[in-house]
Amino acid sequence: MRLLKPNWPAPVNVVAYSTTREGGVSQAQYSSLNLGLHVNDNAEHVLTNRALLQSELGLANEPLWLEQVHSTDVIKASLSTAVVPVADGSWTDIPELACVVMTADCLPVLITDQQGSFVAAVHAGWRGLCNGILKQAIMQAPANNQDILVWLGPAIGPMAFQVGSEVRDAFIQQSDDFASAFTTDKEGKWKADLYQLARLALAELGVSHVYGGDHCTFSETNTFFSYRKEGVTGRMASLIYLTK
Repeated sequence: MRLLKPNWPAPVNVVAYSTTREGGVSQAQYSSLNLGLHVNDNAEHVLTNRALLQSELGLANEPLWLEQVHSTDVIKASLSTAVVPVADGSWTDIPELACVVMTADCLPVLITDQQGSFVAAVHAGWRGLCNGILKQAIMQAPANNQDILVWLGPAIGPMAFQVGSEVRDAFIQQSDDFASAFTTDKEGKWKADLYQLARLALAELGVSHVYGGDHCTFSETNTFFSYRKEGVTGRMASLIYLTK
């Protein structure tokens, strides 16, 4: 199983990874470490993949999987959560309870602080970013904003993410600063930089310790799933947890 480990100065009690598409049992277009139950893959294969990931990390508790709906809802995770929550982010201060989000082009955002007092995982597509999901996550974090650390996991890159003018307009209506995250392309549309949009949103919140943002799922499909490029495909997981 090939996992990406964030290159960031997180405390030693914080463990974080993003999965790749390598190391599972799924077949065909889902090959091989598909972790999404909602993409019409064989459910037994997905559950096996999730169990393989949990075993690889040595987690006593199953990660808190979410039903992601491109909302701005961020919940506090607990060991008593019995059903799959409908949300696009979670945070916790409970050791060995992993917060996790699934992506295949959207931006996974992992969050902690310099003291390692909490962890959070956020699913940030353009709608979530535009509607303020990072603000929701940071507002709930039990830490000073200047102490927060953020890692931007693998997402579609700025040269591949084509959007219409309505997407650019939605961001610029909030702040002219967002204009720097868009460039024109030869087809008269726009290329959007999810990483830059996230950095700008975080900067507005006083969060300056931001790392990652150096992959493109669309152009690296040997390593990552890409919904925009492949259509029917699997999902990676980005997860973060505290050790005891």
